[in-house]
Amino acid sequence: MAFPTDQTVSRIGQQNATGDVRSLFLKLYAGEVLTAFEERNIFMPLHRTRTISNGKSAQFPMTGTASAKYHNPGELIQGDIIKKGERTVTVDDLLISTQFIANIDEAMTHFDVRSIYSKEAGMALANTADKNIAKIIARAALINNGTEAAAAGLTTFDGEVFTDNVTVGNSAASGNDFVAAIYAALEEFDTKDITGDKICVLPPAHYYKLFGAGQTVGSLGYMNRDIGGTGSQATATAPVIGGVQIVMSNHMPTTDESSTSLTPDPLTSTRASAYKADFSALKGLIFSAEAAATVKLMDLGVESEYQIDRQGTLMVAKYAMGHNILRPACAIALV
Repeated sequence: MAFPTDQTVSRIGQQNATGDVRSLFLKLYAGEVLTAFEERNIFMPLHRTRTISNGKSAQFPMTGTASAKYHNPGELIQGDIIKKGERTVTVDDLLISTQFIANIDEAMTHFDVRSIYSKEAGMALANTADKNIAKIIARAALINNGTEAAAAGLTTFDGEVFTDNVTVGNSAASGNDFVAAIYAALEEFDTKDITGDKICVLPPAHYYKLFGAGQTVGSLGYMNRDIGGTGSQATATAPVIGGVQIVMSNHMPTTDESSTSLTPDPLTSTRASAYKADFSALKGLIFSAEAAATVKLMDLGVESEYQIDRQGTLMVAKYAMGHNILRPACAIALV
């Protein structure tokens, strides 16, 4: 029996019997949606935070040190005066991140987009808060005397001490240069009687210098476990230097932002310069929790509402918080 050499085939993947034979086949949904890379937020737990239920600001009392004196027998004992001051942290305007999802689009989507949008909106706000806190700590570190503190809007009190910046070197500074700078910063803290646990934050460009690529193992004494060093080149775990934990952040400011427009702009008219400064010389920060403070009026939250007149759902992530310098002496800039 002879069979025809050609046969008409009804291709079930073709649209209208023409074109791509796979056009109508379903694209397999892998069960996961790729979003933008999440940024690392580190600054929020590293400083003072206070939550208020109402009001526009919170006061942080500052107390100076007491003095001592010798007493002569029979002399009337008079109380000494301890100098005091305060720092005020004002809440910024409400910061929001919004998305609108049309009903028709959601009906056609084969994965849950709401949870993804909610997470991304929350991350956007968290990233903004982290960047703002980093700028405040950096501004605190760049204040080295009472004149600069007054220019930053801080009311100083007699006896308040300030710390100086520490010079690391040029852009080619090595990991050993940063280790030496951290020890120099610790010496400055101790000289000025600044107590409390310290942490060092470096941008990626300087953080990875600590691992000494291109250097001999013998030159990285701070990594040598035989003499008490910590850290690991294999896992890119930074060493602890002088009791100071070292972390990396992309949110540390390293450019001149003294006159630029911030995006998003967190400023109210009364705080026009709160987050602005020239950070271009900044290579790292070493600070304690007393360097800056955050006041939260409305912590991070997400709301959604179905709007009949627009046939879709509006989702809003929001927070209301503000940040300010607390004790400039508790932060040192590595420049």
